[in-house]
Amino acid sequence: MRMKDKKAEQALDKEKHRAQLKAKRRAETSIERLEPVLTKKPTILIVCEGKNTEPSYFNQFRLTSATIEPVGEGFNTISLVNRAIQLANQTSYEQVWCVFDKDDFDNIDFNNAILLADANGFGIAYSNQAFEYWILLHFNDHQGGGMHRDEYNEKLNKSLKEFNITYDGKKSKMITEEIFDLLDGIDQKSGKERKILAIERAEKIYARFDHNNPANEESSTTVYRLVKELLKYL
Repeated sequence: MRMKDKKAEQALDKEKHRAQLKAKRRAETSIERLEPVLTKKPTILIVCEGKNTEPSYFNQFRLTSATIEPVGEGFNTISLVNRAIQLANQTSYEQVWCVFDKDDFDNIDFNNAILLADANGFGIAYSNQAFEYWILLHFNDHQGGGMHRDEYNEKLNKSLKEFNITYDGKKSKMITEEIFDLLDGIDQKSGKERKILAIERAEKIYARFDHNNPANEESSTTVYRLVKELLKYL
């Protein structure tokens, strides 16, 4: 066979081979490229009794793997839990928490609000007497015992004085950015984060009660439970 004819035959074989490969690829099932799946962050609904203090506090948590939705409803005890039930039925939430105070509300209503929230699978972050008690525990190791909510403002501002910060517990009742940054900071005496100190103190105080009648367990708070949950999503 001449060299020229041999080269022509080789070229023809290559073309046949390419054609066979193309036919094979077309016959095979193509693998479709999967679209990236966007994982929606879980949303935590926090239904608050107060319209200022609690929402202004929880709104400053910067979560990376969850979204929080604090709402200040202006309801209290039973009516607050009923409002949480309404909101939970409107939208799907990963978690629902009820944040309310004992204040001077009826003992039965307060205790029943806890039972109702628990029956609906809600988290419960109550304070006896008021939410400011939780804030105070970041600075003051108040070991339970009666302390009327009217005393919180003075005691809290006494702790804030050395930082030249004031809490307006009589009017706005807002947890300002300055206050929150302080709560989120380090206690110089212990070297611990203040929020961790507050959690430890609140847990220790809460453990002293039997919880048969939370309305009489003054002073105490379960806000630490909600904060511990939020810290998982930082």
